[in-house]
Amino acid sequence: MVLLLVLLLVAGVAFANLSPELEGNPTKAQRAAYANSGHYQEEKFQNLIPTSVNTGASTVAMLWKFLFQKSPEAAPPAPLPMQRLDSLSITRKTADVARVTWFGHSASLVEMAGKNILLDPMLSVKMGPISWVTPTRYNSQLAITAEELPPIDAVLISHDHYDHLDYQTIRRLKDKTQHFYVPLGVGAHLLAWGVAPEKVHELDWNDSVQLPGLTIISTPARHFSGRGLTNRNSTSWSSWVLKSATTRVFFSGDGGYGPHFRTIGAQHGPFDLALMECGQYDEQWSQIHMMPEQSVQASLDVRARAMLPVHWGAFTEANHAWNDPVRRATAEAQRLHLPLTTPVLGQPVVLGTTPLPQLPWWQTLGR
Repeated sequence: MVLLLVLLLVAGVAFANLSPELEGNPTKAQRAAYANSGHYQEEKFQNLIPTSVNTGASTVAMLWKFLFQKSPEAAPPAPLPMQRLDSLSITRKTADVARVTWFGHSASLVEMAGKNILLDPMLSVKMGPISWVTPTRYNSQLAITAEELPPIDAVLISHDHYDHLDYQTIRRLKDKTQHFYVPLGVGAHLLAWGVAPEKVHELDWNDSVQLPGLTIISTPARHFSGRGLTNRNSTSWSSWVLKSATTRVFFSGDGGYGPHFRTIGAQHGPFDLALMECGQYDEQWSQIHMMPEQSVQASLDVRARAMLPVHWGAFTEANHAWNDPVRRATAEAQRLHLPLTTPVLGQPVVLGTTPLPQLPWWQTLGR
């Protein structure tokens, strides 16, 4: 079995290296400039505090556990409930509308100041270049396809892992998107996939850009990057802040718990909503993915008035039950008196209204 696992790994790496999904490397001049960021040393991006990807077993042992010792409830017993999203509902709105629509995992649409902003739009059913190895989405369809979306003002990418930066989705969005805002180094992937250079903007932590009526700020996260075995941390990772005259939204991206959340809250909060990573966790990688209780605390740290748990509801990438993240986050949020919203996939969350969607659909699925 060990030999079979090694052979599968070798075959997968060989195949992936021939795939366009792996393309894109920062130039030598870009890598030299990244040293000015203050978190790039020896051609690797660093976290603000010491961070280990693996805090327990070896990578092979973790992969073995994932493949052969999964939780019996790792995937839902049926497709998740979903509300189809009509593109006309996105285009026919006034500038004062503020709403967030979650598509599963971390992919979300934020509508603020009349703008359409996509966060980590992984809108494919299959993940990565080796679909027979990587996880498949629970639902065979999404609330809306990339082709059905109206023009997009900005796409924000938190980091370059396959479940957040999706080759097929970017290819489908590249001609209808005005701007792509990405962490340092990630722009090389987009350029290799045919995105026009004038649309690609790399931001360092604490850099900001202005769109009419909207400010977008790249903020720190505690994570790692890489789309292969040889380029780990060659690109950066970010969380994101969105500010309009009336609304503030925080998107955590991926990452472990740390003091950066409190700093972001002090600098940019309070937030009307925090889209907070809450899923695909394990004690063996606890420094680069939060436990649900930490996700709730991080939302309080950034001074969020409400939390939308993301990074669950689409793919199984860890050993916990598929709905364990939202069960635990709900219990902790109730204990700490933080409003939690749990929309079904594709259900818009309109900010500034009460109550936010809180139907516990994840408790009764399959019964």
